[in-house]
Parts: sequence; structure tokens; C-alpha cells
Amino acid sequence: MFKNLNQDIIQSLHDSHPDGTEPSLGQKLKALLRLSLLPVVTYRFGHWTLGVKIPVVRQLLRIAAKVLQRWSELLTSVHIEDRAEIGPGLVVHTLFGINIGATTIGSNCTVQMGVLIAAGSRGIGNDVYFGAGAKVIGDTRIGNNVVIVANSLVLTDVSDNTTILGVPARIKLPGGRPKKFRRITTAP
Repeated sequence: MFKNLNQDIIQSLHDSHPDGTEPSLGQKLKALLRLSLLPVVTYRFGHWTLGVKIPVVRQLLRIAAKVLQRWSELLTSVHIEDRAEIGPGLVVHTLFGINIGATTIGSNCTVQMGVLIAAGSRGIGNDVYFGAGAKVIGDTRIGNNVVIVANSLVLTDVSDNTTILGVPARIKLPGGRPKKFRRITTAP
């Protein structure tokens, strides 16, 4: 739990340390006071309580985790299911209206406001960015290094190194950035 949480804090401070230097302990403690880190901390604690083997202690910790999760949801409007398997480096960039179901998500995932990741998805790879209002619905698999543009609706599998957009998301641009389109000229 603490190793993943440390990576989450470092990833959330990535904008203030673009050169890749390790943030100091004071900067990490200050980052814990950010409202956007509260849902990630409550998710990590709730997920950790699922692995506790002592019966009575587990129930008491689960009750505490659910109370913390509900308070976090009231403050931030972000719900992350405890049964989700999320790798280190989860960043909730912009709060409000985020719902992540019980699915598997790789490391370094960034979500914006209004994102829905349904529990029915088969998994999400590493280094995935979800723009504001993006939705992943159905039996889908998303690869590594994928950018899902704002307000996109993902209904089918997405390959690696792709930028997708649209409702439903059909346009696929390899390499994670838009292609340059050639101008078509007509002969006089």
C-alpha cells in the first residue's frame, strides 16, 4: 500500500518536478493535503483492507475504510471501487464525477473529471490518459500508451500507442499524437 501510495504522490508532483528529481519529504506531505489525492489515498487504504487476514480486525478496518470512502465521495465526487486493481502512479487530475469500477488498471494512469470506467472492462494498460468526460463501457481492453480524448466513448478494444476520439471512438491515430494530414490539391 505505502509503495504504491508513494508512487501516486510522486506522479501527482510530476508537474512541479519535470526534470525527474525526487521530491522532498516536506513536498510529499504537502501533497497529501491536496484534495485530488484524497480519493487515491482512500482507495489504497480500502484495497489494502481486503488483504487483511485476521477476521475481526479485517471487519473493523473495512468499516473504517467504507466510512472514509463515503466522506471522500461527499467531498470530491470521486468513486474508486475497492476491488479495482490499480498500479502505482494513479493521478486524479481534476475532481468531480469520476467513477472507476472493479477493473484492472496499469501504472501511471491519469483521469480527468467526468470519467467513467465500467467494471465490465477487461483491463487498461500502463501510461493511459483519460480526458474529461471519457467513458469506457463494455467488454473492452485498452493497451499501453493510449490517450483517450475528452468526451470519447470507448466500446471496442484499443491497441497500444494510440490516440482515440469520438462517439463512439473510432478514429485511431498511432504514436499517441495526431497525424499531419496532407493537403489535397486539385489540378487546374
